[in-house]
Amino acid sequence: MFVSLWEFFYGHFFRFWMKWLLRQMTGKCELQRIFDTYGGAQRTYRIENSLTYSKNKVLQNATRVAQSELDRCIANIMKEKNICSEKDTSFQICMRTCLLQITGYKQLYHDVENVRKKPYDSANAQHEKMLLKLWSLLMPTKKLTARISKQWADIGFQGDDPKTDFRGMGILGLINLVYFSENYTSEAH
Repeated sequence: MFVSLWEFFYGHFFRFWMKWLLRQMTGKCELQRIFDTYGGAQRTYRIENSLTYSKNKVLQNATRVAQSELDRCIANIMKEKNICSEKDTSFQICMRTCLLQITGYKQLYHDVENVRKKPYDSANAQHEKMLLKLWSLLMPTKKLTARISKQWADIGFQGDDPKTDFRGMGILGLINLVYFSENYTSEAH
């Protein structure tokens, strides 16, 4: 309960005043201080959090900006935060890099999630071909007697028809199994 209480007060009261005090002392906004203090993934993570939890809509929307709008978005952030490009020459470059990383992994997550949501379809020839490829990769010396067979249990499937095992992960599960079997054959066996 203490943690929840602290998070509430910090998020609603203390954070604002702490940021204001640090801005007065350093002459830099929170984003600039993050760029000066952190590097790599930690920098991007902290920038994303700062933008996401900001009360300013321009900053909040920056994590969802399209690549074509990146430069305009950075200019808007600099305007909102009163950042002079002559005084802080690296800000634009660092912010661009962070926003590209943030939007890039969000797009990757979206793409992977779409593949995961696509169910295995036994009427789809590509899906069937991939499933048979998995069999040949894992059981190269044994011939599959039929598409629906008890043999699938030999490589870990629960029932006679392996398509039922792809319910949660959809076609992504099969793609990952084939990739693993192709690239890490001895481990897969």
